[in-house]
Amino acid sequence: METDMRPTPPLLFFALLLAAVPAQAYIGPGAGAGTIAVVIGVLAAILMAFFAVLWYPMKRALRKRKGGDAGRKA
Repeated sequence: METDMRPTPPLLFFALLLAAVPAQAYIGPGAGAGTIAVVIGVLAAILMAFFAVLWYPMKRALRKRKGGDAGRKA
């Protein structure tokens, strides 16, 4: 009786994952600071978009409730 001894793909994946070795790579201060700046910029953009989507409709609704544009100074 012959059995099929091939490892299944998930088992093979985890075996390769456990056998991985570190890359021994160096990231200089410029690349590290650039990466941090990009992450902060993306988070700030998401926060500003969220603020714009929520704040401006609320501001418009409050202005309508107070009596429209009549009380606003030009």
